[in-house]
Amino acid sequence: MQKEEKKQEQAARAAWMYYVAGKTQQEIAHELGLSRQVAQRLISMANEQGMVNVKITHPISECLQLAQQLQQKYQLQLCQIVPSGQLDNHAVNNMIAVAGAEVMTQCVDHAESTIIGVGSGKTLRSVIDALPRLNYPAHQCVSLIGAIARDSSATRYDVPLWLAEKLQCKHFILPAPLYADSLIDKQMWCQHRVYQDVTTKALHADVTFIGIGEVNLGCPLNSEGFITDEQVEKIKKQGAVAELLGHFICADGKRCQTELDETLTSIPLMKNTSRSIIAFAGGDNKYLAIKAALTGRWITGLVTDEHTVRKLLADKN
Repeated sequence: MQKEEKKQEQAARAAWMYYVAGKTQQEIAHELGLSRQVAQRLISMANEQGMVNVKITHPISECLQLAQQLQQKYQLQLCQIVPSGQLDNHAVNNMIAVAGAEVMTQCVDHAESTIIGVGSGKTLRSVIDALPRLNYPAHQCVSLIGAIARDSSATRYDVPLWLAEKLQCKHFILPAPLYADSLIDKQMWCQHRVYQDVTTKALHADVTFIGIGEVNLGCPLNSEGFITDEQVEKIKKQGAVAELLGHFICADGKRCQTELDETLTSIPLMKNTSRSIIAFAGGDNKYLAIKAALTGRWITGLVTDEHTVRKLLADKN
């Protein structure tokens, strides 16, 4: 029985790599330490046993056990892990998108009117890309972060609007730039009735979906024109390793005080909240950022990858 279960789990891993990560049979064979012929048979087995049907239905016990351990270590309400092994970041993010879409569907696929707080970022956008189209006109998608950059352009990753289109529901934008030009300018934006209405709605969201950003040159905030190269370097020197909705977090999980704080217009972050705040992130480039978000108890749910979780659990700090 154990031998058969192990074979099924190998088939599930092979299916993830082949259908979601886009790996070849030869690459899968190398990753799993098998011959190409065995890898091919495992993929066929996954199809024949009904594991592959938009999502891969057979749970992998190792990932389930790791999820339970991570939930206990960081007091998470929810944890979903995809089987990544040593796959590259692009493949890992494809897997997280599929698993994240399943989690997101479970959170919103019901008739009751639901307020959904939505952050931004490439990974979150990928999750929504993988989300099936649903019909919930009573739901409300609420932006948690301003999408206007310093040059007045809007981000390419307008995630809340895209989610609202997938759910066929209303979308409430946060009418402000991510960082205002000055404290006086921020006060002007934030005193507007629409801004205050949207903020109140966001703070009462039934569920919130966010990404976890790293702090490096070329990171989304930098490449999209929200912060300059000089600001990135300065923020890094101040200890920031993670970014959540424009807020910077240090490695110890505490807020990193920066010059941008007084002009940030995003929805406030709250530690140890009882609200449902689910983050989607994975890959080696996000490890330090994910660890900081977990250490600071800024999130209550996480969809990530197996390799990242093993590192998190092995880290005694």
